[in-house]
Amino acid sequence: MTAPTTPRVPQEERTRAMRARLLEATVELLVENGFSGTTTTLVSERAGVSRGAQLHHFPTKNDLVVAAVTHLTERRHEELQAAAARLPTGPQRTRAVIQMLGDHFAGPVFTAALELWVAARTDAALLEAVAPLERVVGRETHAMTVRLLGADESQPGVRELVQATLDLVRGLGLAGTLGDDTPRRRRILDRWAETLDTTLHGGNRK
Repeated sequence: MTAPTTPRVPQEERTRAMRARLLEATVELLVENGFSGTTTTLVSERAGVSRGAQLHHFPTKNDLVVAAVTHLTERRHEELQAAAARLPTGPQRTRAVIQMLGDHFAGPVFTAALELWVAARTDAALLEAVAPLERVVGRETHAMTVRLLGADESQPGVRELVQATLDLVRGLGLAGTLGDDTPRRRRILDRWAETLDTTLHGGNRK
């Protein structure tokens, strides 16, 4: 009897999977070790990829991190879209939207992005990669928040209110990197959701 053969995975697919492992490992290490503690050696070890293969695709740390910026941007978009799809309707909608945003900006994907922001402040090559993508993320997140809140930006002050919401959750996410302040964050977000409901919907969210 002839032994069954294992289907061969096309080279292109293997390469794509390897690159994905390297980028995921980079994001994980950014969260755990920060930018300065993320090295190409640690990334290859975490990803289970040989140093030679890693250097073939990403010869320098900056090459790897710049690719991770794009990967991280896609992760942030996918994470927010998935969370938005689970939001309830009805009177608790506004609170759920604010909680979703608060959770996202307190999570590991935002922490990794924050490490890149700080490093980009003094690294021109990294800044060139990070800044345009952050502008895209900012526009997309703002538009999504407007849609989820049912906000009418044609009304005076509403656009600024939405932006203040995003600035608030980012700031709380930043504060959370120094220690777990979940109870305080929830109290602030509860009160802000009440303010939004009153301002945007007269407190009568359907």
